[in-house]
Amino acid sequence: MDHKETDISGTPVLPDQGRRNFLETTAKATLAGAGLAMGLAACKSDKPAATAPAKAAEGDGARAVAPGEFDVHPGKLDSYYIFSSAGHNGEVRIYGLPSGRTLKRIPVFNLDPMVGWGITNESKKIMGTKPDGTLKYTTGDTHHVHGSYTDGTYDSKYLWTNDKLNGRIARIRMDRMECDAITEIPNVQGFHGIFPDKRDPVDSNINHTTRVFCGAEFHSPQPNDGRDVNDPTKWFALFTCVDAESMDVRWQVKVDGNMDLVATSYDGKLAATNQYNTENGYLLADMMSAERDACVFFNIERVEAAIKAGKSFTIGDSKVPVVDGTHAANQDPKTALTCYVPVPKNPHGVNLSPDGKYFVCSGKLSPTATVIATELVHKWFAGELKDPRDAVVAEPEIGLGPLHTAFDGRGNAYTSLFLDSQIVKWNVEKAIAQYKGDKSVQPVVDRIDVHYQPGHTYASMGETKEADGKFLNAGNKFSKDRFLPVGPLHVETEQLIDITGDKMRLIHDHTAYPEPHDAIIVRADVVKTKQVSDMNDFPNAVKSMDDNRVERHGNKVFVYMTSQAPNYGLAEIKVKHGDEVTITVTNHDKVEDLTHGFGIEKYNVNFIINPQETHSVTFKADKPGAFWIYCTHFCHALHLEMRSRFIVEK
Repeated sequence: MDHKETDISGTPVLPDQGRRNFLETTAKATLAGAGLAMGLAACKSDKPAATAPAKAAEGDGARAVAPGEFDVHPGKLDSYYIFSSAGHNGEVRIYGLPSGRTLKRIPVFNLDPMVGWGITNESKKIMGTKPDGTLKYTTGDTHHVHGSYTDGTYDSKYLWTNDKLNGRIARIRMDRMECDAITEIPNVQGFHGIFPDKRDPVDSNINHTTRVFCGAEFHSPQPNDGRDVNDPTKWFALFTCVDAESMDVRWQVKVDGNMDLVATSYDGKLAATNQYNTENGYLLADMMSAERDACVFFNIERVEAAIKAGKSFTIGDSKVPVVDGTHAANQDPKTALTCYVPVPKNPHGVNLSPDGKYFVCSGKLSPTATVIATELVHKWFAGELKDPRDAVVAEPEIGLGPLHTAFDGRGNAYTSLFLDSQIVKWNVEKAIAQYKGDKSVQPVVDRIDVHYQPGHTYASMGETKEADGKFLNAGNKFSKDRFLPVGPLHVETEQLIDITGDKMRLIHDHTAYPEPHDAIIVRADVVKTKQVSDMNDFPNAVKSMDDNRVERHGNKVFVYMTSQAPNYGLAEIKVKHGDEVTITVTNHDKVEDLTHGFGIEKYNVNFIINPQETHSVTFKADKPGAFWIYCTHFCHALHLEMRSRFIVEK
């Protein structure tokens, strides 16, 4: 019998090295075939990298995870939330940590008949409609989720997420975990990176989020109205600022290159985005002609002062002011709006350390991470630093395909290595010492295999001043043999890692329906939610159980009704064939978790009403006959009997 490796509980461990080698080789071959190897092969010699420590064996310092050590037993609650994007599903998801259990799916840019998102009048108003009342978009592509701040940490007020597909930003109220606003950003395509400011950049007395910054990845004609479609030399991308409260677009900045991710400083003064294609090329060869790309820093106060001084222009029909943040227009540091810090080609990801001292850009096509000192960027803007490249204080070699970096609050960074299928742990101060010439220092202190090809990685409270260094999650792009096969499309692998000790420990896998990207991990005690709504928050509420009625105004019928388990306020609703019908329903139950559903057979109507909430729907009575209305959400022992009749007369 062949010997099979087992884990600490005796469970057989599937061999994965061959698959990892296959994926790594394939990825590198693809890059090389596209002319993008950029020295990767030279960096991967037959010998282990000098910065890569040997993997620790049992008894050699490694700590095994004991069975059940991180279990969340029945009746117990998780200690953290994960708020995650969902990719081209268009929603935001909430997981519990450390269990990995799915707690909620928040519809944002997608249709969801369970809650009625995209069906009710209230949700359609938020999503945006055409003149005929149909939704303007029914698709979306969320990549990043970030929360609002007070004093450098999460305040449980808002979450924001992007729609890369249709250039929209959405806001989620954290007390309800529901989307309450969506704004379409003008003049952009490929809206990818997103990050709120952590305090006001102009008014030092405002110590909470006031703005959200949005990076557009794709060049496009400006305006995109049919002109210049065959002249890409006139195309460019825009960096956008959205007001955190009104969700109005405040301003935009024209930049060189394609923006990937966004980060912001704790003092509110700076926003940063990693740029590839700073050549502004539109063919691959043109995009690779420069030796380096850049991490671009925006001096927010100066941008807004320039707009106030009238140094802006508009594009097409948009009234949003735009300023020129290109490299050529910002040569004088003392007046510059932007600072282009050179970094290796095609950087992927920019993240700020919890102490606010350093921005880290990963190389992607270089095996390095670039550490940029916040203080030195400020000095460049003050005219006290000769070259923007002098703001770089470290550039350690950490492995192949570095993408995104998280932090533990103890001086360590954790970067995902796409080609190596690993998370690498490295020390920022050691990297700085090595960059200064100390050859005895090794920045890389640990690395762990993940399965497979990680994209984003994020740590518990790691995007705040309260980074606690407990958990790290690796969001992997492939799962292959990690779960039972369910056909060609596999779920994706989210792997939870314990980072409390010197050595990282893989705790468990949890699944994610494709394709999540980035997320944040928030302590459970930070999040404060409403369990029962206030009926007064809904202007169209049917507040009295005696106010159930049907009103007719020409061929428009308005139905006002209540629900209280196990009854609807109206046993029967009669309308005429061809009528436009609006039904408004208020849930009068006050018990937590006592939600009612409202579905009409054959009429494509289905939504829920939480306790003390009101929702409405409008549709045309285009089918004559008798149709049952029933509660679609279990609410009572007599749930099956909770019905009403919808009669459409000829």
